Amino acid sequence: MNITADGAAFAAEAAARLEEASATEIIQWAADTFGDRLCLTASMADAVMVDLVSKVVPGIDVIFLDTGYHFPETLGTRDAVAQTYPINLITVTPSRTVAEQDRDLGPRLYARNPDLCCYLRKVEPLQRALQSYDAWLTGLRRDEAVTRRTVGVVQWDARKKKIKVNPIARWTQEQVDSYIAEHGVLVNPLQDDGYPSIGCAPCTQRVPEGADPRSGRWAGTGKVECGLHS
Repeated sequence: MNITADGAAFAAEAAARLEEASATEIIQWAADTFGDRLCLTASMADAVMVDLVSKVVPGIDVIFLDTGYHFPETLGTRDAVAQTYPINLITVTPSRTVAEQDRDLGPRLYARNPDLCCYLRKVEPLQRALQSYDAWLTGLRRDEAVTRRTVGVVQWDARKKKIKVNPIARWTQEQVDSYIAEHGVLVNPLQDDGYPSIGCAPCTQRVPEGADPRSGRWAGTGKVECGLHS
């Protein structure tokens, strides 16, 4: 099948067939289907997906987007993950440094135009990073946000013309927590400091216990997604 030409149909068929499959079975299907044209993207909020995927595909390319605005704890988690798991970590950076962006577009773009800032520091770099792949694995889950409730275990990204595979789409936060405890998975220390959803430091706030985990992202702006998955 020409996945580029028939991507939507390919993804829909695979999603229906794999809806009840385990995360490991979905990862194995992706590995069998795409081989070395498969990668994993990781935000380093935790290493659940890295742990799961590296057991099935040791040595897989793991793409981390270094926006230039990350918390030190996130960069520390990235470094620890790279040293702990059998993966090939690839750090991808935007075309412009923060200083160059400030020079060209003015300081604090994230406050004045968060959509543009996310595009320049996340969306475009990921688009560039994925050029060598036909598909990528993510840790998207349906219970994370209203905007993610219809996430399929396999999807077609028409903009990128790639297959996106979400092996833990059906998992709940309780399942994630149980997996972390059972397997001793590395977790970003910010998770225990009031940051259940971790993005760039200027656009991420602590969240009161019991509140929407993503309410600390772009608080007060009406923005709920960075654009990587839209």
